[in-house]
Amino acid sequence: MVRQQSFPPPQRLLLGPGPSMVHPRVLQAMSTPLVGHLDPAFLTIMEENKRLLRWLFGTANEITIPISGTGSAGMETSLVNLLEPGDEAIVCVKGLFGQRMAEVARRCGAQVKEVQAPWGRIVDAADVRTALRGCRKPKVLAVVHAETSTGVLQPLADLATLAREHEALFVVDTVTSLGGHPVRVDDWGIDVAYSGTQKCLSAPPGLAPVTVSPAALSVIHQRRQPVQSWYLDVSLLSQYWGTERVYHHTAPISMNYALLEALRLIEAEGLEARWQRHKRNHEALAAGLNALGIEFASQEGHRLWTLNCIGVPEGVDETGVRRALLDEFGIEIGAGLGPFKGRTWRIGLMGESSTAANVLAVLSALECVLPRFGFRVEAGIAVAAAQRVLAQAKD
Repeated sequence: MVRQQSFPPPQRLLLGPGPSMVHPRVLQAMSTPLVGHLDPAFLTIMEENKRLLRWLFGTANEITIPISGTGSAGMETSLVNLLEPGDEAIVCVKGLFGQRMAEVARRCGAQVKEVQAPWGRIVDAADVRTALRGCRKPKVLAVVHAETSTGVLQPLADLATLAREHEALFVVDTVTSLGGHPVRVDDWGIDVAYSGTQKCLSAPPGLAPVTVSPAALSVIHQRRQPVQSWYLDVSLLSQYWGTERVYHHTAPISMNYALLEALRLIEAEGLEARWQRHKRNHEALAAGLNALGIEFASQEGHRLWTLNCIGVPEGVDETGVRRALLDEFGIEIGAGLGPFKGRTWRIGLMGESSTAANVLAVLSALECVLPRFGFRVEAGIAVAAAQRVLAQAKD
């Protein structure tokens, strides 16, 4: 009889679009014994996760909970609860995840108007204004804050103002921004926001933090027909996460342990300090890439600190470079998607992955690998440029 051995995962430095690296304390939390999902001890964990998520989102919303599922479950939750057949929805599309929002809205039976921008650029608020004016009564204005497929950070202030002017609910995807960029739900007038645990929160994938404003909750309670998804029905979920504790489903106990520990780490670091860390490491990486002559594919002035979308130099084997980084250095970076497939790389610096050491590691590895693919590199130039930025930040 052959004895089955446990799976030995390879050592990886996760610098792709997600998941990010996970702190040992988070992994340890997941290995602790289970309790029941209605155990008083677990109810205490649920309340602490709600408190910390409110702080992280910058909101006082009572309904601020982790949905059992990945970030896409957060997207589905946000849209299926608000939209009914025939409702008008404006969806800003500037990459893959904007496209996904539009598709989910269509599956709700909504009349969807897409406001598009070229991949790598932000959506123009003037185009959104035109689309809203063309609606009879827009129910939702939805946008991706941090577009993972293009590395673009969308300004939200003008869109929030437009949503209020047209009495539309403002829905924002913060999957790749929450915990790495400022997100201020109440100050910015966001009605529903969702995220994922595997990006800047640096927990494993499996939960989708969602926050719902009182205005959005009122719309949900006044629906003409039941939410099409029983599992993601906020009215039902709120009874489990609220004071009633009505059984809905068996929550993923270990993932909630992990989320709590990840949020405690964020609280200990402080949000301002965390945002500055992500900004500093992005700037160091950008300096190193610029020294190599590698350009960003995302619009200048609107680039994510957390996900760096860069152009593959002409004539370089995009797949070959990524494979060499993985095989020889244990470093994962992401490939391009959609129109960017074969044309871009995506380097994630999210949460635990956003460190000065990791910036220098990936730049050093690129200096070693790129010459083999016909791209000339002056030895040490990228690392030196990044080190200068990091040194200035300490002064």
